[in-house]
Amino acid sequence: MDEGLSKAVRKVFVDLYNEGLIYRGEKIINWDPEAMTALSNEEVIYKEVKGAFYHIKYMLEDSDEYLEVATTRPETLFGDTAVAVNPKDERYKKYIGKNVILQIVNKKIPVIGDFHADMEFGTGVVKRTPFGTKLKNMLKINGSLGYSY
Repeated sequence: MDEGLSKAVRKVFVDLYNEGLIYRGEKIINWDPEAMTALSNEEVIYKEVKGAFYHIKYMLEDSDEYLEVATTRPETLFGDTAVAVNPKDERYKKYIGKNVILQIVNKKIPVIGDFHADMEFGTGVVKRTPFGTKLKNMLKINGSLGYSY
């Protein structure tokens, strides 16, 4: 894009921002490493890939008990901020309000109740890592995980 067009685009974005019609925030983007640019969700071509569930034990604080998470993304556990269970799930509702230990970094994280936790999927226990999915972004934005804009 030539310099004149670049300035015009920047001006429109600044004007929209100043009018409160757009905001600037941190969120995951779709990055095209070949074109070296960001893509909108509509430009992404999604592809189903057969994956695996990795089972991770989160030990309850001051207990020999644990909550087991089945995840396809074990690499994100360093950023976990909570473990969620459905408050209607009889197996786990007694743990809401307690803490588990994220052993790899020796960090306490809370067990939270979340009606979005699917009792029938995986183990029914879900790790919460900000910026992971649209749902997690919604939780982050509304302050459920201690983050807000």
